[in-house]
Amino acid sequence: MLRTHLRTHTCGELRLSDNGRLVTLCGWVQKIRRLGGATFIDLRDRYGITQLVFHGEDRENRILGEEGFHREMVLKIDGKVIERENKNKKISTGEIEIQVSIVKVLNESKTPPFTIEDETDGGDDIRMKYRYLDLRRNPVRKNLELRHRMAIETRNYLDKLNFLEVETPILIKSTPEGARDFVVPSRMNPGEFYALPQSPQTFKQLLMIGGFDRYYQIVKCFRDEDLRADRQPEFTQIDCEMAFVEQEDILQTFEGLVRHLFKTVKSIDIPTLSRMTYADAMKFYGNDKPDIRFEMKFVELNNIVKGKEFKVFNDAQLVVGICAKGAAEYSRKQLDELTEFVKRPQVGATGLVYIKYNSDGSLKSSVDKFFSTEQLKEFALQMQAESGDLMLILAGEKNKTRKALSELRLEMGTRLGLRDKNTFACHWVIDFPLLEYNEELNRWHAMHHPFTSPKPEDIALLDSNPGIVRANAYDMVINGVEVGGGSIRIFNKQLQARMFELLGFTKEDAQAQFGFLMNAFEFGAPPHGGLALGFDRLCSLFGGADVIRDFIAFPKNNSGRDVMIDSPSPIAQEQLNELGIGLKKK
Repeated sequence: MLRTHLRTHTCGELRLSDNGRLVTLCGWVQKIRRLGGATFIDLRDRYGITQLVFHGEDRENRILGEEGFHREMVLKIDGKVIERENKNKKISTGEIEIQVSIVKVLNESKTPPFTIEDETDGGDDIRMKYRYLDLRRNPVRKNLELRHRMAIETRNYLDKLNFLEVETPILIKSTPEGARDFVVPSRMNPGEFYALPQSPQTFKQLLMIGGFDRYYQIVKCFRDEDLRADRQPEFTQIDCEMAFVEQEDILQTFEGLVRHLFKTVKSIDIPTLSRMTYADAMKFYGNDKPDIRFEMKFVELNNIVKGKEFKVFNDAQLVVGICAKGAAEYSRKQLDELTEFVKRPQVGATGLVYIKYNSDGSLKSSVDKFFSTEQLKEFALQMQAESGDLMLILAGEKNKTRKALSELRLEMGTRLGLRDKNTFACHWVIDFPLLEYNEELNRWHAMHHPFTSPKPEDIALLDSNPGIVRANAYDMVINGVEVGGGSIRIFNKQLQARMFELLGFTKEDAQAQFGFLMNAFEFGAPPHGGLALGFDRLCSLFGGADVIRDFIAFPKNNSGRDVMIDSPSPIAQEQLNELGIGLKKK
């Protein structure tokens, strides 16, 4: 019971056991029904809906005047709980109603621009503009309740393991690695700028040097990057760091966190997370965050296709395919759709070869004139295809072909119903490359970030062959979504300096950007590592949604705008002058 001076009960609380009780409720008018000599109103608050009844033909007019009730009006009512004649099993209060004796209008309401119901008639744009109205709808409220529950359970789990929640600064120093920074001008230091943190990375490492041992923070981060369904300019991480650990300690600790969340929030027991190397992820799935709810692994075919009459295969660096179980009945129209799918610019293939292994045992392909039946059987044998299966094959440059086949694999998984949002497959991807080479800039980039440690056994290769050095890094993947990642950190000044050198920093640049961290390494830095989990992504996965903004109270749209408060927006010239930027020329 949430008794206050304005109400005795909520609109989701009363039951038949309260029959005869005198109560006071507050809420918004959800629906109005006038039947004969009675007016029925559904009164709604965060907790549910209770039906009100006003008896007497002129009862409503005597209370409210000629205009009567209307939707989203805010009411306070006094009345008696009575048994409902026509019970509603769809709501928790459906066995009772309130016979109203006194009603007070706490506030009027304009007609909302869309219906405040589970299945609303409002599109994304209008609901974003009036987000405070959208928040009244049950689906949105339930999403935010799920987010709250996950935050509580995260804190419960980490607190039991002696993690300390520590807040790190929001106004920090801009760094050149990673995404673009949001910058903030400093009025007191003209011409100088803060940056909003892309993550608390260096601060959590400094906390380890400071002896805090186990740190976490559910923290806002900011990245000025192009947006998509799983990105927002500001987002939330479960950010963690541990001292005196190796990779195995990190994996076990945060695998435990995710299993705890599944158990406490969704009542699902997740098995021990499997592990896959980056090399295997790319070879068998074509990306570093494979969806393993279904098999359909890549099968390389170079050894059986070269030297035949089909030029496309002969000229290709890689010929690779997948076997779609039970899809041999696909029509020509469906196969043409798949061909058009792989030709899309965002997929990037030039064409698609298919082989049907028909239910009668015969083989039919789009390359019959180049390959005999016996040769097609070789494809089937190598791809472990059986009667009723469909083999789909792409060819071309190695990396582009794997990327395209990865998209096709996911498309087939969706078409065949293998990507159920209520099924969860969680695993780790480990042994990432430490560095990746940028051909345009002619230099190395850190695949994760500059503070990631190489595998100890690969450190000697930094001088001779940096491209094959593996990172002591790991990503957690759930249903093909990278929900987080981390690494064991460099904690030795000399190794960190070597890393900066490989990344193209001069000694002066490294000192200017990260001198504070390099200096800290000289005062007994312990071995340490950690990870960050994308909290918004986790919430959307748990909630069965594809878009993270459904789980953020006040999100931005796909252009990075808050259309409700009209932000970003220009600021006054006077304020710009005070900040020393945008000065008008005389």
